[in-house]
Amino acid sequence: MGLGAMTDRIGPDRVVGVPLGEITSLAYDSRHVEPGALFFAVPGEHTDGHLYVTDAVDAGARAVVVQQELPAPGAPQLVVANSRYALADAADLWFAEPSRHLATIGVTGTNGKTTVTSLCAQILASAGQRPGLLGTVNIQVGDELQENLARATTPEALELQELLARMVAVGNQTAVIETSSHGLALGRVRNCRYRAAVLTNLTHEHLEFHGTFEAYRDAKALLVDEAPLAILNRDDPSWAVLREHARDRVLSYGVHEEADVRASELRVRSDGSHLAVAAPGWSGTLDIPLPGSFNVENALAAFTFAVGWGIDPDLAAKTLATAHGVAGRMERVDLGQPFSVVIDYAHSPDAIEKMLRVLRPITAGRLIVLFGSAGERDLLKRPEMGRIAAELADLVVVTDEDPRGEDPEEINRQIADGARAASAKDDENLWVINDRRAAIAHAIGLAQPADTVLLAGKGHEHNMFVASGSVWWDEAEVARQELHAAGYPRTSDVTEDGARQESAP
Repeated sequence: MGLGAMTDRIGPDRVVGVPLGEITSLAYDSRHVEPGALFFAVPGEHTDGHLYVTDAVDAGARAVVVQQELPAPGAPQLVVANSRYALADAADLWFAEPSRHLATIGVTGTNGKTTVTSLCAQILASAGQRPGLLGTVNIQVGDELQENLARATTPEALELQELLARMVAVGNQTAVIETSSHGLALGRVRNCRYRAAVLTNLTHEHLEFHGTFEAYRDAKALLVDEAPLAILNRDDPSWAVLREHARDRVLSYGVHEEADVRASELRVRSDGSHLAVAAPGWSGTLDIPLPGSFNVENALAAFTFAVGWGIDPDLAAKTLATAHGVAGRMERVDLGQPFSVVIDYAHSPDAIEKMLRVLRPITAGRLIVLFGSAGERDLLKRPEMGRIAAELADLVVVTDEDPRGEDPEEINRQIADGARAASAKDDENLWVINDRRAAIAHAIGLAQPADTVLLAGKGHEHNMFVASGSVWWDEAEVARQELHAAGYPRTSDVTEDGARQESAP
């Protein structure tokens, strides 16, 4: 592509040098620059791409996009107000504006967005609208579902637009995009041209980035600003504010009497839920095979999307009745032990509270929770999570969860102090064990028959960020290993042909 044509699309405030020649690729990491590339100097959380402009030019960059003019970098400079926006605009053009050829649906919120993204995609597939999917756990291009090995819910615009282009190339008609507040605030999803926005809920999260809850909410509202169809949670405290942002059609869901799609007669079981639903022009029931009352809200959000999107409600209800969940979300690890081990991604105060309230009525014995809090992230939630755990669980184990460059002992102290303020006592019902494997082994060792052990925070993730970088982690596998080390399955739990007896509650 000609550099001149790309310059026209980016629309820089000014150009230093003469932007001539062909560009062969786009890059925002100097280590990925190839001869002929257009390099974007993007300010980041830990470093600034402007520091690597010389490296990019030395590697063969034909021109650079910067937010301030640099002294003689050796290549033409396109000076812009926001290099991330410029990257999103350039990527959109480079990949031939893929979202013009896909009906894009964005799902955002604090909790539940991964599950709702999956449920919306399953409904679209049942309706023959061949969805692509981008979620925290999975990515689907064409009909192939793969694990998302990246830790970011919403990738940078360059990778995102490439992914959408791949979906177009293999015939996807729709794309369901799990959309983070970071992705919205930073412009990563710029030019996704959303056709629908689905909001789950808004609670305390990511204030280390946004600063205030209001700024966090405003970032989420950007999705509602853009999409001509907004699916909003009538029961959420932010309903009224988000409703004001809606540009066109709004369809609300919840148990509130004024919700457009209203749930009632809710019956929650350990293996799922049943509820009556009244929607515009339709009434019936939903049977949801996903455990937890929060999955009622998730399923109702996906069902309301289907109604707003014009999908037959009976088909949507039938799809939800056989829907599958997502790895690391209310996932059970069962080696025949006489207590339950449940893995969940819950890593915010609201999510921890919901999980404990869901597990309490289906736990005959004690409720044991193990969790931590990510380093270099929201500090204010740490003591709050400790308080909630101490109040709602019987035993609390505090441990590492992606400490990054922070001192793990300090992170865990802040959590534990919240638990202690709620009357938790060290070595009685509260333990602080920094090493997560050792903490899991301890939680399993505490468990007695009919207890439930909740391992919260890591969910599906396959690595952990520590001071030295990224190290392997798989919560389910570690839980299995520690159950084995504790002697499960017992010899008495295995038949002569080696089959395990299902003895867990």
